[in-house]
Amino acid sequence: MKGDRVEIVVDAGDTTRTYEVIATRAGRRVETAVRRGVVEVSEVTRNGTVVRTARFMSTRVLALVEQPVPREVEQAD
Repeated sequence: MKGDRVEIVVDAGDTTRTYEVIATRAGRRVETAVRRGVVEVSEVTRNGTVVRTARFMSTRVLALVEQPVPREVEQAD
């Protein structure tokens, strides 16, 4: 959903760097996957089309923090 975001903290040698991938429009979501030593964070549309992707070596990733937007709970009548 719009506003969902994932923060990635990466070891960059003598320092750390923080990257963010944010769902920028309504209906988009952020998905994470770890495959073959690579962490992949993608912004995806409703029908599954990848808009943009960030890839990092898993040995360099220190933290992967998913921060969903708080959603209102609908009450059944």
